[in-house]
Amino acid sequence: MPLSKRMLAEFFGTFWLVLGGCGSAVLAAAFPDVGIGLLGVALAFGLTVLTMAYAIGHVSGCHLNPAVTLGLWTGKRFPARELLPYWVAQVIGAIIAAAVLYVIASGKAGFDVSAGFAANGYAVHSPGGYSLVAALVTEVVLTCFFLLVILGSTDRRAPAGFAPIAIGLCLTLIHLISIPVTNTSVNPARSTGQALFVGGWALEQLWLFWLAPLVGGAIGGIIYPLIASEQE
Repeated sequence: MPLSKRMLAEFFGTFWLVLGGCGSAVLAAAFPDVGIGLLGVALAFGLTVLTMAYAIGHVSGCHLNPAVTLGLWTGKRFPARELLPYWVAQVIGAIIAAAVLYVIASGKAGFDVSAGFAANGYAVHSPGGYSLVAALVTEVVLTCFFLLVILGSTDRRAPAGFAPIAIGLCLTLIHLISIPVTNTSVNPARSTGQALFVGGWALEQLWLFWLAPLVGGAIGGIIYPLIASEQE
Protein backbone atom coordinates (compact mmCIF):
# COMPACT_ATOMS: atom_id res chain seq x y z
CA MET A 1 0.00 0.00 0.00
CA PRO A 2 1.49 3.42 -0.95
CA LEU A 3 2.66 5.55 1.96
CA SER A 4 0.38 8.40 0.87
CA LYS A 5 -2.71 6.21 1.25
CA ARG A 6 -1.55 4.90 4.60
CA MET A 7 -0.98 8.45 5.81
CA LEU A 8 -4.49 9.40 4.68
CA ALA A 9 -5.89 6.42 6.58
CA GLU A 10 -3.98 7.50 9.70
CA PHE A 11 -5.32 11.03 9.29
CA PHE A 12 -8.94 9.90 9.16
CA GLY A 13 -8.45 7.29 11.86
CA THR A 14 -6.92 9.77 14.31
CA PHE A 15 -9.61 12.28 13.41
CA TRP A 16 -12.23 9.71 14.43
CA LEU A 17 -10.39 8.89 17.65
CA VAL A 18 -10.33 12.52 18.76
CA LEU A 19 -13.81 13.42 17.57
CA GLY A 20 -15.34 10.32 19.13
CA GLY A 21 -13.33 10.18 22.33
CA CYS A 22 -12.86 13.85 23.16
CA GLY A 23 -16.26 14.64 21.67
CA SER A 24 -17.92 12.30 24.14
CA ALA A 25 -16.07 14.02 26.98
CA VAL A 26 -16.89 17.56 25.87
CA LEU A 27 -20.44 17.08 24.59
CA ALA A 28 -21.92 14.12 26.44
CA ALA A 29 -20.06 13.31 29.67
CA ALA A 30 -22.08 15.65 31.89
CA PHE A 31 -25.12 16.25 29.72
CA PRO A 32 -28.10 16.95 32.01
CA ASP A 33 -29.88 13.84 33.31
CA VAL A 34 -28.45 11.45 30.70
CA GLY A 35 -24.73 12.23 30.84
CA ILE A 36 -22.52 9.26 29.93
CA GLY A 37 -19.94 10.00 32.64
CA LEU A 38 -16.45 8.54 33.00
CA LEU A 39 -17.54 5.06 31.97
CA GLY A 40 -19.15 6.35 28.79
CA VAL A 41 -16.11 8.41 27.80
CA ALA A 42 -13.81 5.45 28.41
CA LEU A 43 -16.01 3.25 26.25
CA ALA A 44 -16.17 5.89 23.52
CA PHE A 45 -12.38 6.00 23.21
CA GLY A 46 -12.26 2.22 23.04
CA LEU A 47 -14.97 2.12 20.38
CA THR A 48 -13.15 4.61 18.17
CA VAL A 49 -10.10 2.36 18.04
CA LEU A 50 -12.13 -0.83 17.65
CA THR A 51 -14.17 0.55 14.73
CA MET A 52 -11.20 2.09 12.97
CA ALA A 53 -9.08 -1.02 13.43
CA TYR A 54 -11.62 -2.94 11.37
CA ALA A 55 -12.02 -0.05 8.91
CA ILE A 56 -8.38 0.83 8.18
CA GLY A 57 -6.27 -1.76 9.97
CA HIS A 58 -5.63 -3.51 6.66
CA VAL A 59 -4.58 -0.19 5.10
CA SER A 60 -2.24 1.50 7.58
CA GLY A 61 -2.18 -0.78 10.61
CA CYS A 62 -4.46 1.71 12.43
CA HIS A 63 -1.84 3.22 14.75
CA LEU A 64 -3.68 6.55 15.37
CA ASN A 65 -1.02 7.43 17.91
CA PRO A 66 2.66 8.46 17.67
CA ALA A 67 3.44 6.35 20.76
CA VAL A 68 1.99 3.26 19.08
CA THR A 69 3.98 3.92 15.92
CA LEU A 70 7.18 4.31 17.95
CA GLY A 71 6.43 1.16 19.95
CA LEU A 72 5.86 -0.82 16.77
CA TRP A 73 9.25 0.39 15.56
CA THR A 74 11.06 -0.61 18.76
CA GLY A 75 9.19 -3.92 18.52
CA LYS A 76 10.60 -4.36 15.00
CA ARG A 77 7.20 -4.20 13.35
CA PHE A 78 7.56 -0.84 11.61
CA PRO A 79 10.29 0.89 9.53
CA ALA A 80 12.07 3.92 10.99
CA ARG A 81 11.82 5.85 7.73
CA GLU A 82 8.01 6.02 8.07
CA LEU A 83 7.86 7.23 11.67
CA LEU A 84 7.74 10.93 10.84
CA PRO A 85 5.14 10.66 8.02
CA TYR A 86 2.83 8.69 10.29
CA TRP A 87 3.31 11.17 13.14
CA VAL A 88 2.51 14.11 10.86
CA ALA A 89 -0.69 12.47 9.60
CA GLN A 90 -1.78 11.59 13.13
CA VAL A 91 -1.15 15.04 14.57
CA ILE A 92 -2.90 16.83 11.70
CA GLY A 93 -5.87 14.48 12.02
CA ALA A 94 -6.09 15.24 15.74
CA ILE A 95 -5.89 19.00 15.22
CA ILE A 96 -8.58 19.03 12.52
CA ALA A 97 -10.84 16.89 14.72
CA ALA A 98 -10.31 19.28 17.64
CA ALA A 99 -11.24 22.17 15.34
CA VAL A 100 -14.47 20.44 14.27
CA LEU A 101 -15.28 19.66 17.90
CA TYR A 102 -14.64 23.30 18.84
CA VAL A 103 -17.09 24.48 16.18
CA ILE A 104 -19.75 22.08 17.48
CA ALA A 105 -19.15 22.77 21.18
CA SER A 106 -19.07 26.55 20.74
CA GLY A 107 -22.56 26.38 19.25
CA LYS A 108 -23.96 26.11 22.78
CA ALA A 109 -24.48 29.25 24.83
CA GLY A 110 -22.05 29.54 27.71
CA PHE A 111 -19.37 27.32 26.19
CA ASP A 112 -15.95 28.05 27.71
CA VAL A 113 -12.91 26.39 26.18
CA SER A 114 -10.82 27.39 29.20
CA ALA A 115 -12.81 24.88 31.25
CA GLY A 116 -10.63 22.18 29.75
CA PHE A 117 -12.02 20.97 26.40
CA ALA A 118 -10.85 17.43 27.29
CA ALA A 119 -7.24 18.61 27.50
CA ASN A 120 -4.71 16.59 29.49
CA GLY A 121 -3.12 17.99 32.62
CA TYR A 122 -1.42 17.36 35.93
CA ALA A 123 -1.31 19.05 39.36
CA VAL A 124 -4.09 21.67 39.51
CA HIS A 125 -5.15 20.70 35.99
CA SER A 126 -5.49 17.01 36.79
CA PRO A 127 -9.17 16.08 37.22
CA GLY A 128 -8.30 14.50 40.56
CA GLY A 129 -5.46 16.83 41.52
CA TYR A 130 -2.69 14.27 40.89
CA SER A 131 0.95 15.37 40.85
CA LEU A 132 3.40 15.58 37.97
CA VAL A 133 5.12 12.39 39.13
CA ALA A 134 1.81 10.52 39.37
CA ALA A 135 0.86 11.68 35.88
CA LEU A 136 4.25 10.72 34.46
CA VAL A 137 4.18 7.21 35.94
CA THR A 138 0.56 6.68 34.88
CA GLU A 139 1.16 7.67 31.27
CA VAL A 140 4.40 5.68 30.91
CA VAL A 141 3.05 2.48 32.47
CA LEU A 142 -0.33 2.50 30.73
CA THR A 143 1.15 3.26 27.32
CA CYS A 144 3.65 0.45 27.83
CA PHE A 145 0.86 -2.03 28.52
CA PHE A 146 -1.14 -0.67 25.58
CA LEU A 147 1.75 -1.65 23.33
CA LEU A 148 2.00 -5.07 24.93
CA VAL A 149 -1.65 -5.70 24.12
CA ILE A 150 -1.29 -4.33 20.58
CA LEU A 151 1.80 -6.39 19.81
CA GLY A 152 0.41 -9.52 21.45
CA SER A 153 -3.03 -9.41 19.86
CA THR A 154 -1.56 -8.79 16.39
CA ASP A 155 1.08 -11.50 16.73
CA ARG A 156 0.76 -14.13 13.98
CA ARG A 157 0.24 -16.73 16.72
CA ALA A 158 -2.74 -14.90 18.24
CA PRO A 159 -6.34 -15.78 17.26
CA ALA A 160 -7.06 -14.10 13.94
CA GLY A 161 -9.61 -11.30 13.70
CA PHE A 162 -9.90 -10.47 17.39
CA ALA A 163 -7.11 -7.89 17.74
CA PRO A 164 -9.39 -4.83 17.32
CA ILE A 165 -11.59 -6.03 20.17
CA ALA A 166 -8.66 -6.60 22.52
CA ILE A 167 -7.08 -3.27 21.62
CA GLY A 168 -10.33 -1.32 21.92
CA LEU A 169 -11.12 -2.85 25.30
CA CYS A 170 -7.56 -2.19 26.47
CA LEU A 171 -7.94 1.50 25.64
CA THR A 172 -11.27 1.52 27.48
CA LEU A 173 -9.60 0.03 30.56
CA ILE A 174 -6.76 2.54 30.32
CA HIS A 175 -9.28 5.39 30.41
CA LEU A 176 -11.16 3.86 33.33
CA ILE A 177 -7.90 3.87 35.28
CA SER A 178 -6.45 7.22 34.31
CA ILE A 179 -9.15 9.77 33.48
CA PRO A 180 -9.02 10.99 37.12
CA VAL A 181 -5.23 11.32 36.94
CA THR A 182 -4.51 13.04 33.61
CA ASN A 183 -7.77 12.96 31.64
CA THR A 184 -5.92 10.11 29.86
CA SER A 185 -3.55 10.79 27.03
CA VAL A 186 -1.37 7.76 26.14
CA ASN A 187 -1.43 9.53 22.77
CA PRO A 188 0.58 12.67 21.96
CA ALA A 189 -1.54 13.49 18.90
CA ARG A 190 -4.77 13.42 20.90
CA SER A 191 -3.20 15.70 23.52
CA THR A 192 -1.85 18.16 20.96
CA GLY A 193 -5.14 18.85 19.20
CA GLN A 194 -6.98 19.73 22.41
CA ALA A 195 -4.08 21.71 23.89
CA LEU A 196 -3.88 24.00 20.86
CA PHE A 197 -7.45 25.15 21.44
CA VAL A 198 -7.23 25.44 25.21
CA GLY A 199 -3.86 27.22 25.05
CA GLY A 200 -2.16 28.54 28.19
CA TRP A 201 -1.69 25.81 30.80
CA ALA A 202 -2.55 23.01 28.35
CA LEU A 203 0.29 23.99 26.02
CA GLU A 204 2.66 24.48 28.95
CA GLN A 205 1.98 20.93 30.17
CA LEU A 206 1.86 19.32 26.72
CA TRP A 207 5.51 18.24 26.93
CA LEU A 208 4.58 15.54 29.47
CA PHE A 209 1.96 14.07 27.16
CA TRP A 210 4.53 13.67 24.42
CA LEU A 211 7.39 12.46 26.61
CA ALA A 212 5.58 9.92 28.79
CA PRO A 213 3.57 8.11 26.08
CA LEU A 214 6.58 7.94 23.76
CA VAL A 215 8.75 6.50 26.51
CA GLY A 216 6.04 4.04 27.53
CA GLY A 217 5.38 3.00 23.95
CA ALA A 218 9.07 2.46 23.24
CA ILE A 219 9.45 0.35 26.40
CA GLY A 220 6.43 -1.76 25.50
CA GLY A 221 7.87 -2.37 22.05
CA ILE A 222 11.13 -3.55 23.60
CA ILE A 223 9.52 -5.78 26.24
CA TYR A 224 7.12 -7.72 24.03
CA PRO A 225 9.76 -9.48 21.88
CA LEU A 226 11.62 -10.42 25.04
CA ILE A 227 8.65 -12.25 26.52
CA ALA A 228 7.14 -13.59 23.28
CA SER A 229 10.21 -14.89 21.48
CA GLU A 230 10.09 -18.62 20.73
CA GLN A 231 13.84 -18.83 21.22
CA GLU A 232 15.31 -20.01 24.54
